[in-house]
Amino acid sequence: MPTRLAADFVSRSTRQVARSLLGKLLVRRLSDGGRLSGIVVEVEAYLASGDEASHSYSGPGKKNASMFLDPGTLYVYPIHSRHCLNVVTEQPGRGAAVLIRALEPVEGLEQMAFHRGLDQDAMRDLCQGDLKSAVRLTTGPARLCQALAVDRGLDGVDLLSCQDIWIESEPDPTSHRQWKTRASKRIGISRATEMPLRWFVDGNRFVSGCARDHSAGRTWRFLSC
Repeated sequence: MPTRLAADFVSRSTRQVARSLLGKLLVRRLSDGGRLSGIVVEVEAYLASGDEASHSYSGPGKKNASMFLDPGTLYVYPIHSRHCLNVVTEQPGRGAAVLIRALEPVEGLEQMAFHRGLDQDAMRDLCQGDLKSAVRLTTGPARLCQALAVDRGLDGVDLLSCQDIWIESEPDPTSHRQWKTRASKRIGISRATEMPLRWFVDGNRFVSGCARDHSAGRTWRFLSC
């Protein structure tokens, strides 16, 4: 049985948590009881000190207050009318977090597509198992938040106890398959660009960024659509 991640998991160093989140299952329960989920396949770490790209670099404020709360807090911030979600790490007051950049969708793909506003052709292709349509759901941090209906209303919730969103231990597909991780520079930032704080599942089709970052391109997925 999958288990929800505990406090000792998220209280570690941000780098450790980031790497360990790969392969875990992010779960979103909607108000009607519907369940959406996806396997974490790409993350980025944002450090508490010496990291100019981190939202905590200039200290706590109204917009980033959640980043300084207890480890396991969800920090959600807006970007281009959408949102990105982060898991707060280390100790309260530190201001460290892990950005979840991409998921391989597992449950609720049609509902995700509705949230993403995909057209009827894309919805039809998705139902028929088309990979290109599936990739459009949760590849990239803003896309995955839209697909899972995550917005600022969830900013500050406790992922360790919240009934609307949480992270579970590895689902069967990740524990039954051999896979490797790779590291690279972070994507889409203008400061601290050389820090190798992005980790992803090597070769997974749902990872964002360039295919050349992988050892042999993006060729596989944990699940069939």
